Amino acid sequence: MRAQLPPRASLPSRAELIECYRVADRSVPRVRVNFISSLDGAATHDGLSGGLGNADDKIVFDTLRLLTDVIVVGAGTVRAEGYGGIRVSADDAAWRMEEGLADQPPLAIVSGRLDLDPGHPVFTDAATRPLVVTHAGSPSDRRAALAKVADVLVCGDDAIDPRMMVAAFAARGLPQILCEGGPHLFGSLIEAGSVDELCLSLSPVLEGNSAGRISVGASDATRAMELLHVLRAGDMLFLRYARRQT
Repeated sequence: MRAQLPPRASLPSRAELIECYRVADRSVPRVRVNFISSLDGAATHDGLSGGLGNADDKIVFDTLRLLTDVIVVGAGTVRAEGYGGIRVSADDAAWRMEEGLADQPPLAIVSGRLDLDPGHPVFTDAATRPLVVTHAGSPSDRRAALAKVADVLVCGDDAIDPRMMVAAFAARGLPQILCEGGPHLFGSLIEAGSVDELCLSLSPVLEGNSAGRISVGASDATRAMELLHVLRAGDMLFLRYARRQT
């Protein structure tokens, strides 16, 4: 017999959704990671995470951007997901200013090789000057070229140090950090113990293909998390987890 479920739910109102994801103390640096996954663990559909989402997922996605100080993404995700200039809506920009935030959150692109075109729309169409996070061993000529279109942050000697990155953002007045991928960046944040929160959209599909996981790491790293809330919109679930306090 099929289990009796409550009526198909919808997301809370905009104001209620903001309260669901608002943090108590914005001055404390916090890394929030946002991903979507299929029921069987696939991170993408046809190579793109957006293929797993819907309109409700977009609302949650935009709410998380609304609340952040800086959006962080790996260079590979910029290329794969077709990132352009980041700009929140006029209503969201007005809300942010009323809350004492910058009207537009900057985008920070994380790259060790700096295989980025300074003429890419992610730079040329940006609402506010982007950031590029790299390490001291990255090509100096590429750092110089990108410094013309972005603020370049050197965080680490031979590899990017996620903890140095978080500290660098906080020093710039950007303590609330939203990471939107990709899996390798997420994996490095896990390994460094720098993930404070995961917001996971669970898409009601089975992919059954070779799509990868939402995180990829070079070494085993288990981090205990606790569930803060579950939101349901139709058959889509929105899970919010925080680092378990020991």
